[in-house]
Amino acid sequence: MSYHQARGQRIPWEALPASVRDAVETGLGTKVVGATTQPGGMSPGVAARLELADGNRAFVKAVGSEPNPYSPGMHRREAEVAAALPAEAPAPRLLFAHDDGNWVALVFEDVEGHQPAVPWRPDELERVLAALTDLAEALTPAPVAAPTAADYLAELFGGWSQLAQQGGAEGVDPWATARLDELARLEAGWAEASIGETLLHADVRSDNVLLTEERVVFVDWPHACLGAAWLDLAGFLPSLAMQGGPRPWEVFEAHPLGRNAPRERVLPLIAAFAGFFVQRSTLPPPPGLATLREFQRAQGVEALAWLRRSLGES
Repeated sequence: MSYHQARGQRIPWEALPASVRDAVETGLGTKVVGATTQPGGMSPGVAARLELADGNRAFVKAVGSEPNPYSPGMHRREAEVAAALPAEAPAPRLLFAHDDGNWVALVFEDVEGHQPAVPWRPDELERVLAALTDLAEALTPAPVAAPTAADYLAELFGGWSQLAQQGGAEGVDPWATARLDELARLEAGWAEASIGETLLHADVRSDNVLLTEERVVFVDWPHACLGAAWLDLAGFLPSLAMQGGPRPWEVFEAHPLGRNAPRERVLPLIAAFAGFFVQRSTLPPPPGLATLREFQRAQGVEALAWLRRSLGES
């Protein structure tokens, strides 16, 4: 059985413009003698572990305005967040960033770890779920300034409302199609329900997690925002289920963050997550991200199943 994974349009380190490679080496103070492209992730650019002439290692991620003009902005946002995260946060340390107005390169400490296996292994899942509890505790109250989830996600959430306004879309589940107005009303409460003082990663998936022998590290922080402590857990669960893990409600109801979350606040967020994944999956793929819509569609299936169960429907 195959499991959906995030796949960006990777390019090798050697394909970066010479000026960008020179800037990275200047910042590192040494030459790059080897580079290994890393799999997974959504960004359409370079993601590589670097071997350095001085014997050390580093990790670089870099994008230009082609093929996706929005990607450099995401890297700029991540640079701001990563630079402000406290040293104790379970995230890689940003060494420096290079921005020439077109290409943006972020250089991090190298983390000697691996992504969780897909399908998920119970022991690795147990580590990640425990780390999500630790993450929420470490980042509550938020140690850095960030937009609220209500503000940051406003342009993304509202999928059921958009589908209702356009009269549905091809490929949307018939159960949902028959209830678009009802689901739009339900998701409308997501912004108020999301309120909290935790700094959220807001994009936890297997490809944004590294497991070392000692710790769990969460990478890729461009979406960081403020919200309820249980939101990272809830947002993670549709991707977990589509990649061979347990169903979302099984994990959420057993997890310390989930079982203490008020149901009246959780339900609008489940609706919003489901609406986001389902509506986005009906759109054409963005440049450089050919697999994104199928990745979202598979998460939408799991989020919608969670929503139906939460509403008492089979």
